[in-house]
Amino acid sequence: MITTIWVTYLSPAVDILLIAFVFYQVLLLIKGTHSVQVVMGLAVLMGMTLVIRHFLKLPAATWLLENFWSGAVVLLAVVFQPELRTALAHLGSRPLGRLIIPARLSFIDEIMATVEEAMQRQMGLLLVLEQDVGLRNYAETGTLINGEISKELLMAIFHYRSPLHDGAAMIQNDRLVAAGCLLPLSNDPNLAKILGTRHRAAVGLSEFTDAWVIVVSEETGVLSLARGGRLERELTVDNLRRQLRELYETRAEKTKSSWVRNHA
Repeated sequence: MITTIWVTYLSPAVDILLIAFVFYQVLLLIKGTHSVQVVMGLAVLMGMTLVIRHFLKLPAATWLLENFWSGAVVLLAVVFQPELRTALAHLGSRPLGRLIIPARLSFIDEIMATVEEAMQRQMGLLLVLEQDVGLRNYAETGTLINGEISKELLMAIFHYRSPLHDGAAMIQNDRLVAAGCLLPLSNDPNLAKILGTRHRAAVGLSEFTDAWVIVVSEETGVLSLARGGRLERELTVDNLRRQLRELYETRAEKTKSSWVRNHA
């Protein structure tokens, strides 16, 4: 009886959920990258294969396309090599955590320690916190790091003698992805004239994406936060810390609830 129920009802459902989960993770992996265009090209090619084989019935073209797809696995491994390597590394370091539960929030303390010291020393700072919209295209304009977030590393990056200090540092979850990145400048005429390039770059990126961008002024040491195309100026360290914790705790709850709902 149990075997019959499993084969008839449960096994197909589990099979569909597993395939859907794998496809969802693949989409998350390539979101915000140039690989999306490759996937679209493969989808078009697959559609052409079906049309030529089953409707037009062109033998030479069918033979050519079928031979192409026989080696497509090797082609995909080469094209998506960076994404596959990153995914396997994350899976090995945290088998379920990377796929189900967001990273711990201890990285917020490292960010805030850096912000506090930068304010005290009037050190220019530009930190981008990636949210749902992928920012890999912007990260690729800088130097890729892919390291753990620490106050020492961030302070070294934004030291005035560092070749990376004029650009932005990209943070994805609990990882420092890249530094020295170029951001689009805002053309908003309502921005104060005294604001420099860092602030305009922070607002510019927040106009096109859902990223949160932290700025410390090199001239005054004032702390600002850009999000949704708006700039909040003269924030306190405690205020920003509270906002970041609320942001990432909410994201963690949403991710956890979504996973439970999809696997219930």
